Amino acid sequence: MLAGVQRLLPQEGLLIIYGPFNYDGQYTSEGNLTLDEWLRSRDPDSGIKDFEQLMLIARQYGLFLTADEDMPANNRTLVFTKLDVA
Repeated sequence: MLAGVQRLLPQEGLLIIYGPFNYDGQYTSEGNLTLDEWLRSRDPDSGIKDFEQLMLIARQYGLFLTADEDMPANNRTLVFTKLDVA
C-alpha cells in the first residue's frame, strides 16, 4: 500500500490512517488483543500492526509522521506527510 501511496501522493500530500496500533510491541487494551486474535484467525497476514514497524516502512517510502492522535475505542489517527528527502 505504501509503495502505491508514494507513487500517487503529491509532494507534501497527506496520508491519514485510522485504527488500532500496538506500541512497543504491546496491545493498548484487552479489546485490541481480542480483535487481533479474531483478525488473524480469518487471515494470518492481517491483524493489528506495530506502530514502530510502520514508522520504519513509511520512511522508506518518503512518508513522515506529522501527528499521532488518540481516538475513541483505543484507536489512533496517524497523519503522514510525503516529503522528498533526496
